[in-house]
Amino acid sequence: MNIEIKRLNKEILNDYLSFFDNFVFDDHPDWKNCYCYSYHFVGTAKEWNIEGRNRQKAIELISNGLMRGYLAYMNDKPIGWVNANDKNNYERLKLFKEIGTDENTKTCSVVCFVISPDYRRKGVATKLLERVCEDYKTDGYKYVEAYPDNYAISNEENFNGPKSLYEKNGFKIYKELKDYNIVRREF
Repeated sequence: MNIEIKRLNKEILNDYLSFFDNFVFDDHPDWKNCYCYSYHFVGTAKEWNIEGRNRQKAIELISNGLMRGYLAYMNDKPIGWVNANDKNNYERLKLFKEIGTDENTKTCSVVCFVISPDYRRKGVATKLLERVCEDYKTDGYKYVEAYPDNYAISNEENFNGPKSLYEKNGFKIYKELKDYNIVRREF
């Protein structure tokens, strides 16, 4: 399978929006409103559910370079997404004391994968994660970190990426917690 990976930027904003508007979440429509804005959001449930708000906020963050990640393409059509960013750019992560912040250490956090249903279990997430690790190593980061769920059994519950994905890509457990582990790959 010939998969092309592109780093998110303003030039592919329309591809990003089209991916979330049209290609995913048919099997999980209650997540359609997210636009992978969740880890940037710290407001109320009422604010979260305002029609079109998350889409607009994602557009603003992408336009300002504050939402980062990668789109996977097959035949010029986006088929997958990973939300990977400097750990300190995720406002929601700052609320979890066990995760903390890394003010003095450059750490990339991988918080979400979204793969179109027809392309799941075909190596798309692996290709995305490999690209994240390559680029963040080149960008001078010391770690790539992720938060796989300890009890996830469905694709939807594994939105952080399954443990096996990280294990096969050289990640080690950094911190064991009740519901999830913090895994890291060091450069």
